[in-house]
Amino acid sequence: MKRDFVSILDFSRSEIEELFSVTDFLRSNNEYKPLLGKSAALIFQKPSLRTRVSFEVGVHELGGHPIFLSQEGIGIGEREKAKDIARLLSRYTGVIIARLFEHSTLLELAEHSTVPVVNALTDLSHPCQVLADVYTLKKLGKLRENAKIVFIGDGNNIVNSWLEFATIFPLHFVLAAPPGYYPDPELLKKAQTAGIGKVEIVKDPSEAAHNADVLYTDVWVSMGQEKEAKVRRKAFKGYQVSEMLLSSAKPDSVVMHCLPAHRDEEITDAVLEGSHSVVFEQAENRLHVQKAILAKILGFKLDGKLNVSLRTSQAKASS
Repeated sequence: MKRDFVSILDFSRSEIEELFSVTDFLRSNNEYKPLLGKSAALIFQKPSLRTRVSFEVGVHELGGHPIFLSQEGIGIGEREKAKDIARLLSRYTGVIIARLFEHSTLLELAEHSTVPVVNALTDLSHPCQVLADVYTLKKLGKLRENAKIVFIGDGNNIVNSWLEFATIFPLHFVLAAPPGYYPDPELLKKAQTAGIGKVEIVKDPSEAAHNADVLYTDVWVSMGQEKEAKVRRKAFKGYQVSEMLLSSAKPDSVVMHCLPAHRDEEITDAVLEGSHSVVFEQAENRLHVQKAILAKILGFKLDGKLNVSLRTSQAKASS
């Protein structure tokens, strides 16, 4: 039975812990090729640097062949329905990786595909990014119960995925945003009523940043929001992650940004390049965590030794 990765909630807490073990394993064991003999279709409606390169490199390093499909090339939802594309690609490839605008398009792909579908970003959520963030914090020793994660800025798809994580892990998540820029109301309600993590929304970024373990931000104007740029910049004035704001956080706090960054807009250049910044570590970890996600949904399991089923598949592919 195929398994999709549409949201963080597709994995339990124990499965995420296992995923990070697979991540560590694959980082030090390049000879393991769970995608050997398979191709991966990468459907991208949005331009990309990190997402495209990390997935293409990851598929290659796992033994697979990545096939990039732009919106101009296939016209998903315009020239051809998503469900027809899903049926076709299921006959050609072993996995579909999609970076889209509408989350409903991703769900349609997943519904009609017979191979796993991975959410590489939609306007609703960005689970691969947030799992890479969580993994980064774990490697830094910052992932602990009740850790205070503070997001300064727009309640966007990154925030929505952090809310999903807060329903399975007991962290303290705080969003500092002006009214009108809050996250998805259903995901917010679910996170606040789950009884696992503590979730707050405040207006004052200084109040939010007090005693924070992590300060996180993202651009104020995302792709597709260019017409709102002037209004958004006015609304988010005062929501910059600056040296002054950082001084309100814990002395050993870290600063995160999912990139690309508009330096000296949502974050100062000094903070982005400063000693608290782990921005490029989290960017690198996109590659490692996504490799583990692909391996996991395609059935790769750790047994502490050589994986028997993997050895068998490698032998068949090379014979």
